[in-house]
Amino acid sequence: MDLVKAEDLPYRPCVGAMILNSDGLVFVGRRMGISSDDSAWQMPQGGIDRGEDAREAIRRECREEIGTDKFEILAESAEWHVYDLPADLIGKTWGGRYRGQKQKWFAVRFAGTDRDIDLQATGHAEFSDWKWVTLKQLPNLIVPFKRKVYQGVISEFGSWARAIAENNR
Repeated sequence: MDLVKAEDLPYRPCVGAMILNSDGLVFVGRRMGISSDDSAWQMPQGGIDRGEDAREAIRRECREEIGTDKFEILAESAEWHVYDLPADLIGKTWGGRYRGQKQKWFAVRFAGTDRDIDLQATGHAEFSDWKWVTLKQLPNLIVPFKRKVYQGVISEFGSWARAIAENNR
């Protein structure tokens, strides 16, 4: 069997949501089946389906992953954020079709209540648990190969979290 070379594979088009609550805290979910340590958390994200635009995709992904799309889009990332999979995952993840992801991120203000979040809404849970965290906590909760993306998203959208928190004091 031929070894898959990362440079021969494309990036998977994807969206991600920095969901901010009324305190300016960020939603994270613990990925199912990854690990039990504290690096298995992430913000909602997922692939963009053929014919779907990024705004449609982020609403669909949030409904699928957290059971709600009760939010207002505040901002869209200016650029696509890109990460490569670690070498041991190339050729295995996403059926071996991609080398990593290119992600369009959105800052969104959550308009629901914690009761609206339902990880079992679709019957195919992607998260086993969830919580609200500070911007400072966020980078250390994510797997190391995604941290640069998260730091970029925090840099781009952190002012929204701080403004929301300040307005609600």
